[in-house]
Amino acid sequence: MLKDNGIQINMSAKGNPYGNAFTESFFKTLKQEQVYIWEYESFSDVIKRTPYFIEDVYNKKRLHSSLGYRPPEEYERLLVKNDSTVK
Repeated sequence: MLKDNGIQINMSAKGNPYGNAFTESFFKTLKQEQVYIWEYESFSDVIKRTPYFIEDVYNKKRLHSSLGYRPPEEYERLLVKNDSTVK
């Protein structure tokens, strides 16, 4: 089913608990800041709300400690700006 939908299966190597650390962190955030606080009426409601959370909240507004307490979109803009001034 995953392969039929173009999703690549990726599992950590045995004895390597850090292989999926970024993915685990993202899903923890998704559950704590979106899933657990909404009362979904249907699965289609989940499908509508999740992209909003990812694009508008997680990427544009939510501060990420690993990015210097900036949202990913702002951090990426700064990288592009700095990269263009270095050349």
